[in-house]
Amino acid sequence: SALLLFISIMTMFMSGVVAIFEYDLKKIIALSTLSQLGMMMFSISLGLYELAFFHLLTHALFKALLFLCAGILIHGAGNTQDIRSFGGLSLNFPLVTVCMNLANLSLCGVPFLAGFYSKDLIVELACQYSWGIFVLLMMFICLSLTVLYSVRLTYLSFVGPYGGGTSISVCESDYSLVGPAVILSFTSLVSGPILSWLNFPAPVLIFLPVFLKWGALFFVGVSLLVMLSLQGLTYSYKWGAVKKFSGLMWFLPW
Repeated sequence: SALLLFISIMTMFMSGVVAIFEYDLKKIIALSTLSQLGMMMFSISLGLYELAFFHLLTHALFKALLFLCAGILIHGAGNTQDIRSFGGLSLNFPLVTVCMNLANLSLCGVPFLAGFYSKDLIVELACQYSWGIFVLLMMFICLSLTVLYSVRLTYLSFVGPYGGGTSISVCESDYSLVGPAVILSFTSLVSGPILSWLNFPAPVLIFLPVFLKWGALFFVGVSLLVMLSLQGLTYSYKWGAVKKFSGLMWFLPW
């Protein structure tokens, strides 16, 4: 279990760091999937098998929504996957923007969305284990990285300056595209408590010190502010070597 714990934490860390320097929309979402798989393996390494399965179910719903919204954006933006050519898409894709941000917030573990019920439970129960401060710190850093690349994706795609790519809003009038996204958005909202009641009939009571209880939300909030304030950092030439190293997935494919 110690080996699985180490591999899962390093998987979460690697995929989070690589996603921050990635510009391909589908790769960012695929790396976030890898990060959440690391989270599930982390849960299994602690012996929390039911929680790993619970996170698998909630993650399947909001990640399906994320990929669906990514497909609509790629289709509507002239078949480009580079998020640098997006920018300001919230004006052309208001409904998709709402759906995708809902999935992103659920991925980050924002309270009362689907991802919160499974992720927060894993984090709080992991805090009760005596693996040491390094494991806890790495877990919180990996949670922060999830927020960092999610906020970056939202900023560059929907909020940031227009990137020069083509953007048409025809997609939003196609109900066969937008309809499933709206249905999955609803499941991203309500599936957390429903699956929680189905999986765990008895209420889960976790007693932790206040600083650990608020640790996950604190890291989410801080990383949100850091990414918004340091948005230009990833464009800086000083980060060239880091961007190349991370952009090639730490040379692991080779």
